[in-house]
Amino acid sequence: MTKDTKLDVIVVGAGFAGMQMLYRLRGLGFSVRALESGDGVGGTWFWNRYPGARCDVESMQYSYQFSEELQQEWDWTERYATQPEILRYANHVADRFDLRRDIEFGCRVASAIFDEEDNHWCITTEDGTSLVARFCVMATGSLSSAAVPEIDGLDTFNGQYCHTGEWPTQALDLSTKRVAVIGTGSSGIQAIPELARTSAHLTVFQRTPGYSLPAHNAPLSQEAVTEIKNNYSTFCAANKAEWGGVSYPGGMNATSALDVSEAERNREFETRWETGGVGFLSSFSDLLFLPESNEMAARFIREKIRAEVNDPELAEALCPDVVVGCKRICLDTEYYATFNRDNVTLVSVKDQPIEKITPKGLITGDQEYEFDCIVFATGFDAMTGALLKMDIQGRNGQTLQQKWSEGAPNYLGLCVHGFPNIFSICGPGSPSVLTNVLVSIDQHVNWIADCIESLRERQVQCIEAESTAEALWVEHGNEIVDLTLFTACNSWYAGANIPGKPQGFMPYAGGLPAYTAKCAEVAANNYEGFKLS
Repeated sequence: MTKDTKLDVIVVGAGFAGMQMLYRLRGLGFSVRALESGDGVGGTWFWNRYPGARCDVESMQYSYQFSEELQQEWDWTERYATQPEILRYANHVADRFDLRRDIEFGCRVASAIFDEEDNHWCITTEDGTSLVARFCVMATGSLSSAAVPEIDGLDTFNGQYCHTGEWPTQALDLSTKRVAVIGTGSSGIQAIPELARTSAHLTVFQRTPGYSLPAHNAPLSQEAVTEIKNNYSTFCAANKAEWGGVSYPGGMNATSALDVSEAERNREFETRWETGGVGFLSSFSDLLFLPESNEMAARFIREKIRAEVNDPELAEALCPDVVVGCKRICLDTEYYATFNRDNVTLVSVKDQPIEKITPKGLITGDQEYEFDCIVFATGFDAMTGALLKMDIQGRNGQTLQQKWSEGAPNYLGLCVHGFPNIFSICGPGSPSVLTNVLVSIDQHVNWIADCIESLRERQVQCIEAESTAEALWVEHGNEIVDLTLFTACNSWYAGANIPGKPQGFMPYAGGLPAYTAKCAEVAANNYEGFKLS
């Protein structure tokens, strides 16, 4: 790139969202460039290389839908694809559609400043490169800003430490190492069984146990793949019609858990458990709405944990006492059984938090533990973290940090008042992390591309969310989530895992079909809620 390169659109990020956005805009004849901080495509699947990393959406549904040829030619090998396979898929897409020629790798955005006089964005990268574009699309990912906790003494540790979201590209030899894992969220639950098999001893530091369901992963049969490929359009349409953009065996049971006998209820839970996957939450219609129904599901899962873990005291320590679903449900392969191994220890830090890291390990309470390696499975500054790392300035020099100092107000999860001509894919206020994210990405990309094309055709230079529309969307989102049990506990959905972060449920809980219909209505009504100039 040369200094002051002028483009129609700049896309920040070359993960799955950035690649599809680039493909779509290029096909419409726009001059577009994607800026990617990593050395390759894939986004979260480029960075999250930790042992056991795997998608929790079935691979046949975790696929691009913009090309029938791509759908037919790519063959997934397992029910739930591994990180290496997903990264191979991302690279295949980049090569097949020649996307790399419009991607700048190793290019991290430092600032994005809106020029009010000319209605365009001025982008500056950390190496000092300047670019100008009418529009900017943030495809920075909802789970891309790794959260390493601020623990005193980390810089004094003599061993090696890493975050699951920024895993080293070189494999770690842990065969003779004492390893600590801090955190038991999704990445921890996936990594712990693998690390237990490959390290000399593994100590898991758990603050709050979460619910994990069996994945029952297996190789995909050719018959199953062929059946889906022969009806891909119908298959994809069915997924888009679901609340989370994903279909489960058995679908949503329309019955309340309170309206059946205990025996019938447990049969349904057992069927879903044996099937595997997060479809367990569809066992009954009210599991995410009625505390009584939810507690029935929670008791069932806790009994499964007790049956799998040999030590009764240890089993109780692994049993969650929160609502099922208020924290992200995880999928696992032999997670609970891992704690039956002789080389695995569980330490609760709920009442005695980790106080400091020492040169030899860490201290919690009155005990010091010694390790050769520390793995932080502590998640992400979700949904807003990656955006707030950049200096984004809208009208009158207002920064996004200032705008979002007490929350993350937005319109449709796509735009923010005071920040014209900039869009976010799967940002706060959109269904994003509550859905099959590739289906949400598809909807976002097409809406944004159609919008920019419409503006070009009408020679409109500027689009900005109106403050009233923004406020009403936030109010609507809060009203929807208040009907559910999502807010029954502290979670990263609400930013609770990041000290000092404003608290508020960030994703839109009304479901993908309702959200898609609202976005379509807004566009059909001449982009209602936006000011066009």
